[in-house]
Amino acid sequence: MMSTPFNRIPAERVGEDSSSIWVDLSALASENNAVNLGQGFPDGPAPKFVTDQLKNVSKHPDLTCAHQYTSGFGHPKLVKELCKWYSYLYQQQVDAKTNILVTVGAYHALYYSFHAWINEGDEVIIIEPAFDCYAPQIKLAGGVPVSIVMNFPDGGTDASQFTVDFEKMESSITEKTKMIVINNPHNPTGKLFSRMELLKIADIAQKYDLIVVADEVYEFHCWGVHKLVRFASLPGMFTRTISIGSAGKIFSITGWKLGWTIGPQHLLAPLKSIHQNCTYACSTPTQLAVAMAFEMEWATFHVKPHKSYLGGYLPEELVKKSKKLQKMLVKAGFAPILPQAGYFMLANYTRLNTAFKTSEETEELDDYAFTKWLCTEKKLAVIPLTAFFANNEDKMRNTSFVRFCFFKKDKTLNDGKKIMKNLSK
Repeated sequence: MMSTPFNRIPAERVGEDSSSIWVDLSALASENNAVNLGQGFPDGPAPKFVTDQLKNVSKHPDLTCAHQYTSGFGHPKLVKELCKWYSYLYQQQVDAKTNILVTVGAYHALYYSFHAWINEGDEVIIIEPAFDCYAPQIKLAGGVPVSIVMNFPDGGTDASQFTVDFEKMESSITEKTKMIVINNPHNPTGKLFSRMELLKIADIAQKYDLIVVADEVYEFHCWGVHKLVRFASLPGMFTRTISIGSAGKIFSITGWKLGWTIGPQHLLAPLKSIHQNCTYACSTPTQLAVAMAFEMEWATFHVKPHKSYLGGYLPEELVKKSKKLQKMLVKAGFAPILPQAGYFMLANYTRLNTAFKTSEETEELDDYAFTKWLCTEKKLAVIPLTAFFANNEDKMRNTSFVRFCFFKKDKTLNDGKKIMKNLSK
């Protein structure tokens, strides 16, 4: 029997067969044994009071509620804790049965949100620079991402100087526009949107009857006088907002891959329909451990937040490490943009006196070329800013910055500091 050559092609919705920058640069960093200040994960120990909960769960193999399938939409104990926390944080009653869905990380929550609500040709507004999974996931669902690029002044030094052109946002809305995606605190800029800015987005959402997907995974990574305003807490916005959170970010346990969506029943119902025929249920022991960690943290947080992990220790660590990286970058010749929240910092590298030169023969963007040179020649891994733009035109206008992650253990930052001292040699 003659064999037929295999010539099948993937579904059109999958798009181009290319790896993400996280895959490429992670491999490059590993290959060169580079100090990794690029990827957004803390490399120090996870909070002991969190990991102790998982340790305690593992000591009781007889607990069915810890080691077997749990409720598909979220472990009862975790859902109960999330209900308590977010009712308090939103100043809005959150119902445990109808308003919460636990997911495999925030990635999964975003995927569900887009696939549950976007039809072929629906348009989704994204504020850029933006996390690089938004546009691909929207396209995979059949939607069309519409980029609204934030303005930033030449010589700007603070993340608050990133501003949204709301007139452009409103003028970009068509009869096909269905959704706005916001990320606050913002990755990669470190911007914390003000209440006034969020109210303008709320007005637009209300005026044009839009769904808002609020990616708030860095919600506890804030410091200083400016506090996070959760979008669902704004007047009238809970009913049209899908809010996304992450245990991985909150408790510095990104490898646990546990997230959630919170919203009104009418918005979450289609997400749950996808979930029950996809994942069905998330990891039971990690859900239980996170629930117990939330329960322990609540005892201090809602009484004396400055004495708690999330309200005290975490922001204190972040601001300390942020200042340390800022000083390192200035001494090395970078021009850093001071973040207001999160654990990322952008820096302009174009004034560095280094041997790096952009090759005229390559089609690579300057920041990609610089990033590869820095990793291979100097053994320091960072992320190019252009990875956070969907359109080539916008990429071409934003090639002067790279993103650093400062939420690293002191040894990692110190190793990075040593490399930076010798960048020009």
